[in-house]
Amino acid sequence: MTKATKEPAKPARILVVGGGYVGMYTALRLQRRLKHRLRQAAGSGGAPAPDAPDALGAPGSPVASSLESADGITITILDPDPYMTYQPFLPEAAAGSISPRHVVVPLRRVLSHCQVIVGEARTIDPDRRVAHISTLATAEADAARAAQAAPGRPPEPQTLELPYTELVLAPGSVSRTLPVPGLAEHGIGFKTVEEAIGLRNHVLEQLDIASSTRDPAIRDAALTFVFVGGGYAGVEALAELEDMARYACRYYHNISADDLRFMLVEASDRILPEVGAEMGGYALRELRARNIDVRLETRLDSCERRVAVLSDGSRHPTRTLVWTAGVKPHPLLARTGLPLTARGKLKCEATLRVEGTEHAWSAGDAAAVPDLTATPASAEAATAGAEPPLCAPNAQHAVRQARRLADNLAAVCEGQDPTPYRHSYAGSVASLGLHKGVAHVYGRKLKGYPAWFMHRAYHLSRVPTFNRKARVLAEWVLSGLFKREIVSLGSLEHPRAEFELAAGTVRRPDER
Repeated sequence: MTKATKEPAKPARILVVGGGYVGMYTALRLQRRLKHRLRQAAGSGGAPAPDAPDALGAPGSPVASSLESADGITITILDPDPYMTYQPFLPEAAAGSISPRHVVVPLRRVLSHCQVIVGEARTIDPDRRVAHISTLATAEADAARAAQAAPGRPPEPQTLELPYTELVLAPGSVSRTLPVPGLAEHGIGFKTVEEAIGLRNHVLEQLDIASSTRDPAIRDAALTFVFVGGGYAGVEALAELEDMARYACRYYHNISADDLRFMLVEASDRILPEVGAEMGGYALRELRARNIDVRLETRLDSCERRVAVLSDGSRHPTRTLVWTAGVKPHPLLARTGLPLTARGKLKCEATLRVEGTEHAWSAGDAAAVPDLTATPASAEAATAGAEPPLCAPNAQHAVRQARRLADNLAAVCEGQDPTPYRHSYAGSVASLGLHKGVAHVYGRKLKGYPAWFMHRAYHLSRVPTFNRKARVLAEWVLSGLFKREIVSLGSLEHPRAEFELAAGTVRRPDER
C-alpha cells in the first residue's frame, strides 16, 4: 500500500494588505507555520522592497527582484502604520489606565521574518496579480513634483507595482460618517490610538477652560460632552472618560463632578446590542445612575457652531462631540475588481478565499464570511431569499479567522486543500468604567466587578506578544497602587508651536 504523495511546495510571494487584527495575526501565524521556508528565502539574498519612486515592480526592478530571488517564500505586510493597534484597549488608553505605547504592537519586531512596507494600496489588479501602492517616498516625490508643476495642473500621483502570488486583503474598516452639518469640522473619531490620546487631552483641556473662565456659556459648553453611538466604542469610551473626568474634578477648586454633563445619543432603542437585551438594559441603568444622559431613538441632526442639535428638538452647546456611530468597509475594496456584497464587503467562501478568485483571501471587517454554525432557522431564511447568515464583524471572529486563513494559505502553499472556517459565537464583554462592566459569555450573564474582571482578563489574553501582556498587566497593577494621572499633553499635537513662537512665526488660529 503506497502513501499518497502531496504536491511539492512552490515558491510563493504573499502580500498582506493591512496590518490590523487580521493582517498581523495572519502574518504572525504564517511566520510560525512557514519559518523554515522563510529562512530559506532570507538566505537567498532577497532584500526588503525599497521605497524608491523608480522602483516599479516590473521584471528586473528592485522590488520584483527582491521577491523573485527567493526560492522559498516571502511575506510582505503593507500598511500606513508600522504597528497594529489593539482597539479594545483604546478606552483605557484614553482614560490613562494604559500607556499609548502599550496599546500598539510594532510590526517589524513581531514579524521579524516578514517584509514591512509603510504605505497604502491604491488599486489591485487581480488578473495580473499586481498591487499598485504608494509609500512615504512616493508621497514626498509627488509633493516635490506638485511644487514644480504649472498652476492648475497637478501631476498624477505616482505608484509602485508590487507583484504577488497570494493576496490577503485585510484593510479593515473606516469610520462611517453621515452628512451631518458641522460633523466634519467639530467631530472627534475614536478608532485610532492618536484619536484616543487626542480625546483624552481634549477632555482635560476642557476642564482647564471651564476652570479659568467667568463666562457661563463657555463654561457649560466646555463641561458638556456628547457621544454619538451606543455600541462598544461609544459606551466604553464614554464610561472610561467620564470616570477620568469625575476623578480629575477633585483637583479643581471651582469644578465639581456634578458640573459635568455627559450625553450618549443612540439612534436605536437600546445600547450594547451585542451583550443581549438584559445586559444592555443593565448597562443603560448603570449609566443613567451616574447622571449620564442617555437618549435612545435619537439622532444628531447638526453640530454647526459647536451646538449639537438632536432629532428630539433639543440643542446642546458643546465643545466635545465624539462620533462612534459605526464603521464601513475600507474604500480600497471598491478598487480591487473583486466581487462585493451590497454593503461593500468582499464575498468570501467558508475557506476565507474570495469568491471566484483563486489567489485572493480575506477575513475580518473587510470580508463577508458565511457562518457555518448558524441556526437552522437562519439557514432556512437564507434559502428563502434573504442574505445568508454571516459571521459578525467583531474581534472574536477576526482573530480566529486570521488563524484559519493563515493555516489555509500555508496548506495551499504546500499543495494541500484549505479547511472551512467554523466558530460558534462565545459571547461578549464590555467595560463600563473602572470596576464596572457587563458580560454575556457561553450563556452566562455577569455584571459589575466580575464582568469588568472578565473583560480585562479576556483582552489581556488576546493582546499579542508576551511583551505587551506583561507591560499592560504591570500598568494595571501600578494604577491600582497609585493615583490616576490627569496631565493634559495637548501640546504634543503641535510640537513646533513653541519654537515657531520663539522664531517669530505667526501661528494660525487652528494651531493654538
